[in-house]
Amino acid sequence: MEKDSTQRGKRPFVAKPNDKKPYGKPVGKPGEKKSYGKPGDKKPYGKPAGRTFGKPAGKAGPYGRKPESKPAHAPNAPSSLSRKVALQIFQDVVRKDAYAALSLDDRLKNTNLPQLDKRFCASIVYTTLENLIRIDYALSFFLKDAESLEPTVRDILRISACQLLFHDRIPENAIVDEAVKLTRGAGLEGLTGLTNAVLRSMVRGKNEIKWPRPEEGAKYLSIMYSVPMWLAERLTAAYGPETAEAICSYRSESHFTTIRPNMNQYTDEAFEALLQKKVWEVEKGAVAHAYRVRRAAEIAQDADYLAGHFSIQGESSMLAAQAVNVRAGMQVLDCCAAPGGKTAYLAESMGGAGRVYAWDLHEHRVTLIRAMMRRLRLENVRPAVRDAAVLKEDLAGAMDAVLLDAPCSGLGVMDDKPDIKYRATPESVRELKETQEKLLDTCCQYVKRNGTLVYSTCSVLPEENGEQVKRFLEKHPEFTLAPLPETIDQRFRKEYTETGLQLLPHRDGVEGFFIARMKRIK
Repeated sequence: MEKDSTQRGKRPFVAKPNDKKPYGKPVGKPGEKKSYGKPGDKKPYGKPAGRTFGKPAGKAGPYGRKPESKPAHAPNAPSSLSRKVALQIFQDVVRKDAYAALSLDDRLKNTNLPQLDKRFCASIVYTTLENLIRIDYALSFFLKDAESLEPTVRDILRISACQLLFHDRIPENAIVDEAVKLTRGAGLEGLTGLTNAVLRSMVRGKNEIKWPRPEEGAKYLSIMYSVPMWLAERLTAAYGPETAEAICSYRSESHFTTIRPNMNQYTDEAFEALLQKKVWEVEKGAVAHAYRVRRAAEIAQDADYLAGHFSIQGESSMLAAQAVNVRAGMQVLDCCAAPGGKTAYLAESMGGAGRVYAWDLHEHRVTLIRAMMRRLRLENVRPAVRDAAVLKEDLAGAMDAVLLDAPCSGLGVMDDKPDIKYRATPESVRELKETQEKLLDTCCQYVKRNGTLVYSTCSVLPEENGEQVKRFLEKHPEFTLAPLPETIDQRFRKEYTETGLQLLPHRDGVEGFFIARMKRIK
C-alpha cells in the first residue's frame, strides 16, 4: 500500500520498556551517582535534523544518523519555541493518536520559526519517536513510577532525554534548563525540581546505563531499536536474528524525496534536462523512472509539480505498478487507490488509452485521486467511492488486470514513519489479515481469464504477505504465481520467491514492500 494509505484502527499508545520498573520520582538523591555497568562504547544517534525539510543527512552512527544540529550558543542556538512546538507535536502523536508527519506540517506552518529551528524541531520529534522505548528504558534508571507522573512532565523528560542521548552537539546544561522552562511554561512550577533532578542525574549517569546485550535476543532488539517486544519476536521468528536486527536497526543514511516524470509528457532524458535547471541535488533511483532529490524544501509547492510535470512516489510503489505490466487499451482496476500514485503510474503507462478504475472506501480520499487527475491531466481514470470488499457483479471477469494494494500494518516504512511501529499490535495485524483475505477473494473475481492480479502491501510481516499469497493460491486454483515482468530490474527479480517479492530497506535500498503477481489460468 502507499505510504500514507495505511488503514488501521486508531488507538492511543504509550511506549514502555520491556523491563518494567517503578517510575515517577528521581532515583536516589540529587547528585548521587549510580553504577549499573558500562554502556556501549559509542553513542547512538537519531534522525538528521532536516529529514522533513530537505537537509542532507549527517554521518551515520551505530544506531541511526547523527543530527546536524548546531551547538546551542548564540546566535544559532535553537529557540525555546522550537522545543515547545516539538513537545506539542510529540504529544499530538502519543496523547491524541495523530500522525507525526501531519502534525508536524500543521504545527510548523502556523509558526514563524526560522528554518534552522524548524529542522531542529523536526529532529527532536522524529528522533524521540524513533527511539522512544530506548529513551524510556534509559529514564527508568533515574525515575520511578513514570506511569503515574503528570503526562506533560513525562513527555518533557522524554524529548529532553532524547537530546541528551542523541543530540551530542547541544550543551547538556542548555537541554536541562530548557526542560525546566518547558515545565514552568506548562503551568507545572511544582514539578520543575523533579524535571531538573531527573535530567541532571541522567547527565551524570547516562554513561553507566546497563543496556541489554545482543545475546538477550528480542529484548535487545526491542529496547536498543525501539520496536515493540511482540514485533521483535515476530521478526526474529520469521527472518532469523541477524536479518531481524537489520530490519529493526535500519536508518537510511540520507533523507531524500523520490519523484518520477509524468510519462505522458516527458521521457527520462527530457525530464533530466528539466531537473538540471533546479537547484536540487538529484540522482537516479534504483527503479526505472525514479529520481532521488535532496535539498528541495516544500517540493509539493514547486511550479513544475503543480503543473503536473512530475509526481512524488516511492520506488517500491512504482515497482508494484510496474508489476501489473499494463499496455495501451487495457481495462485495469486499482482497488484501494488513494491517494492515487499507482493509479497515475498505470494510466500514464497506458499512454492515455484504455481505462483505469480507481476505487477507495472514503469520499475525502477519492477527492485526492480527482485532484491528482486534474494536476496530471489524466483523462483515462475513473475514480469512485466504493468498498472493494463488496463485489460489483457487473464488472466480474471484465478486467485485464487488477492491482490490490491492500490495507496493511505499514511496518515496511518504519524508518520514514517511526510512529507506525507503535500503532501496530498483534490484534490489529490479525484484523488486517482478515481484511486482506476478504479483499483478495472479492477482487480476484474481476480478473478475466489470462488476466493479471497483483497483490501488494508496505509490510515486512510474512502473515500479511507471502503467507497470505500461499493461502490464496491454495484456495483459488484458477490462479498461479506469475513471474515479474523483465522491465523490472534483475536486482529485484532475483529476490522473487514462490510466494512473491519481499523488499527489505536494508538490503534493497527501497521502502519495505511486498509484491506478488498472479495470473488467472482458467
